[in-house]
Amino acid sequence: MIRRPVIVAGARPNFPKVAPLMRAFANRGVDALLVHTGQHYDANMSQGFFDALGISEPVGNLGIGSGSHAQQTAGVMTAFEAWLGEQDGVDAVLVVGDVNSTVACALVAAKSGVPLGHVEAGLRSFDRSMPEEINRVVVDALSTWLFTPAPEADENLLAEGVEPARIHRVGNIMVDSLLAVLDRARLRPVRQMLGLDRQFGLVTLHRPALVDEADRLIDVMGTLHEVGRSVPLVFPIHPRTRAKIDAAGVEIDGRRVRLVEPQGYLDFLCLEANAALVFTDSGGIQEETSILGVPCLTLRENTERPITITQGTNRLVGYERATILAAVADALVTDRAPRSIPLWDGLTAERIVDILRLPTEPPTFIPPSLLVDPSAEFAASRHLEQPSLRLS
Repeated sequence: MIRRPVIVAGARPNFPKVAPLMRAFANRGVDALLVHTGQHYDANMSQGFFDALGISEPVGNLGIGSGSHAQQTAGVMTAFEAWLGEQDGVDAVLVVGDVNSTVACALVAAKSGVPLGHVEAGLRSFDRSMPEEINRVVVDALSTWLFTPAPEADENLLAEGVEPARIHRVGNIMVDSLLAVLDRARLRPVRQMLGLDRQFGLVTLHRPALVDEADRLIDVMGTLHEVGRSVPLVFPIHPRTRAKIDAAGVEIDGRRVRLVEPQGYLDFLCLEANAALVFTDSGGIQEETSILGVPCLTLRENTERPITITQGTNRLVGYERATILAAVADALVTDRAPRSIPLWDGLTAERIVDILRLPTEPPTFIPPSLLVDPSAEFAASRHLEQPSLRLS
């Protein structure tokens, strides 16, 4: 029975995932300790989430900041190891998602002999060029409890040789936060403030596979400008993405693609819920748009969240202009209806805490080899060229 867990958050996608966990532990009288690594330190990327989601101030703030993958991971490991060594009675570490803070704290917990739980376990894009994919594989190999959001995540883990006793399908933790605040988000005045009084599309881009490839970025931005002729686009732009656009010499026509500052959690949800369609390379937004019933065009060639395609509103469109424009035409005439995905019901955190509160010892295990991959056929089912995962 877990009595004093540590919950780790570090980057913008983590915060909506830790808030339900903190509430669920508090409701059961469990002294959960929240640690903020500082991987995202901008107010809109961290403090705004704490305020919107009602998260209490973390008991530890490691203040790591930016850096290369190696620098950031090493910095978090060093700081978290020191912080963890000063705590009494910690009997579990919970990490969420796939960012550098996640893998860094997972490594420290495993080396310190503290049982580890991974929320959003089992997600795979089968693309080892993605830093997040490396993080997912490593964290899952080290974890005592693997809390998965969907059946394919279970299948991925089993294909890698993970013991079934470690796998717990609990649902999508991010949906807990979305459903908890959606009514508040819909009332936000952000559309009026941005002058979005007619149909618009929403854009988010940040992954290196797109924004770090200048030719690809130029082509995609050109395609978005073409879309903007008929559906003006609003683009809350990450500072790193803005720098890449500037470096590539992309000229932005603000009448078609309007760049705005990163939005807080509630304001972004308001835009997302009211958009005619969403362009993204983010994993979490593929999930949110499915629950909201908003057409999502994912500018990637693979996804670690295939359930958003088979049961949601998501479609992989890659980077080719003709494919994207054809998908836009389809999306604009698609019926908008929220999708009901099993266990994506707002109760995921409760299930996780119930499992951790069982009066049993954590299961022991031998980590599977990090070199084991599922079959090529299984991996291919998550990629763009697989027609069965395209929405018609």
